[in-house]
Amino acid sequence: MEEQKIKQDEIRIGENIRRVRRERGMGQTELARRMQLEGVDMTREALVKIERGTQHISASQLRAIRDILSTSYEELLKKTP
Repeated sequence: MEEQKIKQDEIRIGENIRRVRRERGMGQTELARRMQLEGVDMTREALVKIERGTQHISASQLRAIRDILSTSYEELLKKTP
């Protein structure tokens, strides 16, 4: 069964990921590497596209980002002005 992708619309998931990642002092390469270590398929290039809002994010990728960045779904899914 193929994992469902989450479309970014008025909720700018990518912008929220970028903001939280930067607040934690973590680079894109480091986040992508840690996701791969957790068994979640992610390249730096894919992360760049997700943060820009040009690529959908899967539920497992979102869950891994939440865990690695020690944040909440609420923080990652909140609407940005």
